[in-house]
Amino acid sequence: MDGFCVALYIAFVAHLITPGSSTCLKGCSCTDETLGRSLLCMEAPMSQIPEDIPHNFTKIRVENCHLAELPRGAFSKVGALEFLWLNFNDITLMNIKSLQGLANLAELRLQGNKLTSVPWTAFQDTPKLKILDLKHNRLDVLPEHSLKHLAVLTYLDLSFNQLSVISKDVFINWPLYQKAVRVWAKEGLVSNVVLALHDNPWLCDCRLKGFVEFIRVVGPPIILMNSYLKCSGPASKTDNFFHKIQLKTCTKPVASAPETNISVAHGTNATLSCLVKARPGPTIEWMYSQKIIKGFTAIVTPIDEETVNSTLVIPSLHLVNGGLYTCLANNFIGNSSVGITVNVSALSNSAPLPPPSPILSPDENTYIDIRITKQTVYGITLEWRAATDNPAETWFTIHFGKYDSPKRETIYIGPGINSYSVNDLLPITKYEVCVTLRNHPPREGQCVVFVTGSDVSEMEQRERLIHIVVVVCVMVLSVPVGMYACTTEARFSCVESCGNVLRKRHWRSHNGNLQEAVSQGAESPCPESHGPESLGTFDSLQAASDEILCKNLQENAKKKHKSDDRCRGGSAAYLY
Repeated sequence: MDGFCVALYIAFVAHLITPGSSTCLKGCSCTDETLGRSLLCMEAPMSQIPEDIPHNFTKIRVENCHLAELPRGAFSKVGALEFLWLNFNDITLMNIKSLQGLANLAELRLQGNKLTSVPWTAFQDTPKLKILDLKHNRLDVLPEHSLKHLAVLTYLDLSFNQLSVISKDVFINWPLYQKAVRVWAKEGLVSNVVLALHDNPWLCDCRLKGFVEFIRVVGPPIILMNSYLKCSGPASKTDNFFHKIQLKTCTKPVASAPETNISVAHGTNATLSCLVKARPGPTIEWMYSQKIIKGFTAIVTPIDEETVNSTLVIPSLHLVNGGLYTCLANNFIGNSSVGITVNVSALSNSAPLPPPSPILSPDENTYIDIRITKQTVYGITLEWRAATDNPAETWFTIHFGKYDSPKRETIYIGPGINSYSVNDLLPITKYEVCVTLRNHPPREGQCVVFVTGSDVSEMEQRERLIHIVVVVCVMVLSVPVGMYACTTEARFSCVESCGNVLRKRHWRSHNGNLQEAVSQGAESPCPESHGPESLGTFDSLQAASDEILCKNLQENAKKKHKSDDRCRGGSAAYLY
């Protein structure tokens, strides 16, 4: 009996000292179970997947731990992993290779996270996955081939997400569904697949027609966890069950107008109407002279489930406001447009009207203050103020283009708007932008010329600046020593000369005179600085960096001067 107890004790101690058996993450608990070793982390202090997870776990459960993402190869070292639960974290991003190395994974649960999308091709690394739980996330799209790599799945939960439109092809193209249907038809016996799609904001218009029909006829081997799916919109179908609604096929818009040629008196308002019939409902824009009209919001009124009326009111029309206005309607099927010609008469019904307002005729006294309030490498934000008699009826035209190009883009801006942003510009390019009264050509004082910045990284710019300073200072050092007096002022002015040369480089670089600027700096190590008036176009962002760099050089020179209590050579200046 004593021998048996000794053997049992030895076996127990051997179990305790087995490599990996006692290894566990801080704040977590580890247990040995019949099917393998388990890791449980509940509300543990971690914001990312630890890199030192032991490789012998078959089950990992990390919940309420505020994980933010699933990075590439997050569990790639845990090749034996079969069950992975990551519920109720803050996961918003899932890398396309986040499941790399998990060839044995059978169950993945991501309930209660913040995923807006899933890289579905990630599941090609989990060929044995049978359970996928994604409920209570923020998924709003399910691509057509999203289930392509889930060939052995038996449970898929997409409930309580933000899915509104989905194609039936998502399931028709599912290899598991195709195989199950074939086997069911032949043998009548196959494992069922549970599918949860309830509590999503389904938008029951023509885009959901195929999916609604699929849900109506779906049956074994596909089993819906909740077959009573409901519509969240449009208003006419809200809260209706799928089996109670009938949806029509989608059609492209057809636009028409009650009147396509109207006449209005000078100074009065014009009301343009456009009827559009489409499934699904279209987006509608109004255009004038091939430009989208900004500043006026068209009022869209539903007529029935398929028809809407868009109304555009143009206040206080003048003679120059006449012409062709276009109502353009779009949906994902196609587009349609209708034109409305507006004729503005100079006379009212009885008495003649005064001449057109000076706002819309050449007026040399109208002043427009224009400035750039924000500038990035690829865009600017423009603001302006105009001294007009009637701001509520003043339209503007923005003329925009490259400085050396005669081609200009024109943009019409309606009353009440005094700012506009231009994006997608080319870096290191000179542009000109002008703001005028509507249809007026630009004149002096109404334009701004600017140069976009460089898209080179800040570190690269600094390295280039340092390189330039070193080269210029070496050129200065090459001047004969006996030319300078040994004074403190000489030291600092020579340092300043590097800054002057550097500034000259920027002022002249746009005209290709870099060599001239450098050579002048070499001839006169302590030249007088020159202002922007004599040096042309200037890159303000780059110049700011230069100024900071030159100040740093001056500070270093001052420190050097304090530590150096004598001047050797009598006739030589120390250059830094």
